Amino acid sequence: MAHDPRVLCMVLAGGEGKRLMPLTADRAKPAVPFGGSYRLIDFVLSNLINAGLRRVCVLTQYKSHSLDRHITQTWRMPTLLGDYVTPVPAQQRLGPRWFTGSADAIYQSLNLVYDENPDYVVVFGADHVYRMDPMQMIEAHIDSGAGVTVAGLRRPRASASEFGVIEVGPDGHKIANFLEKPADPPSIPGSPEESFVSMGNYVFSTDVLLEALRADAVDPGSVHDMGGNIIPMLTEQGHAFVYDLSFNIVPGATDRDSGYWRDVGSLDSYHDAHLDLVSVHPVFNLYNRRWPILSNIPPLPPAKFVEGGNAHESMVGAGSIISGGHVRTSVIATSVSIESGAYVEGSVIMPGVRIGRNAIVRRAILDKNVVIPENAQIGVDLEHDRSRYTVSPGGIVVLGKGITAD
Repeated sequence: MAHDPRVLCMVLAGGEGKRLMPLTADRAKPAVPFGGSYRLIDFVLSNLINAGLRRVCVLTQYKSHSLDRHITQTWRMPTLLGDYVTPVPAQQRLGPRWFTGSADAIYQSLNLVYDENPDYVVVFGADHVYRMDPMQMIEAHIDSGAGVTVAGLRRPRASASEFGVIEVGPDGHKIANFLEKPADPPSIPGSPEESFVSMGNYVFSTDVLLEALRADAVDPGSVHDMGGNIIPMLTEQGHAFVYDLSFNIVPGATDRDSGYWRDVGSLDSYHDAHLDLVSVHPVFNLYNRRWPILSNIPPLPPAKFVEGGNAHESMVGAGSIISGGHVRTSVIATSVSIESGAYVEGSVIMPGVRIGRNAIVRRAILDKNVVIPENAQIGVDLEHDRSRYTVSPGGIVVLGKGITAD
């Protein structure tokens, strides 16, 4: 490109995350801890910052205190060149109402666009687990002359109906239709067994975005959603193109984790995504130092294993002590204590959890500061657990923040 484009990034972080309850009982979905050391929003912010996109507004709404605090304490950019990552709460600039949809969130925050006066606006979601170089998508958008470019992920047609599906024309680039969870997903030209599903990541030419948002704001039939209203509008006008994530080259990616993307919108998908981290050759590799996932790691001592404590195919965070306990296929966060004879398997353990002597924890998610008393059992008798805790459709037992188990 002849010159660097002026880009403003807007991260949509206002979702309630109802399907992740009780993990979202008192925090926004993007603030939910993930991978032992991170929060979900760290993945999109790492992708933007690693790509050199450092003017970022995070639009927040529900239960945003811990998210706002994490952003302001962790994502502090050098100000000399005008870089910033800043949370932007719902400000009710257009009247006494909250955001009514993702498009309305941007419409109510257009003062940010006017102030920055960018050539392009990047609009990304805040709660997916993946690596991507957004600058490559921006370059493809500029080269195509599109009004909006939608990031598309190749999925087998048999499973694509769970997502918003992008139907493309014969050229494989211009979007012909945007379908929400179709029963018979259209295939990709030249690849009859695959479909494009939307990642919820968009690059807009600024003038096209402004015109679309203004038209949507006065449409009484709109629910003011980016995927449900804005993208179909621009598709009908012939302005929408797809960007194939398989063309995105991330430094340090392996053949196994290249193109990885997870929507962790449910308790089962959240649990499954953690298990992707812990195999010998992980499906998603957190140890890629060429494209790191960044966060605020607390100043804690290394994890300690004493009295025969051990962990197999697991990740154990700093400050944790496994004292005679046994851990398998699990993600253990920071400052966790697992005492003698305790057994933890297939579980996600968040910071500050205490697991007592001879306790058993299987296929569970334990939120911050949960206490599992001596000899207690979690995930052994699901009928017993259902009467006391949340149990997902896939049989994952979830204890909310600060609970002491029976």
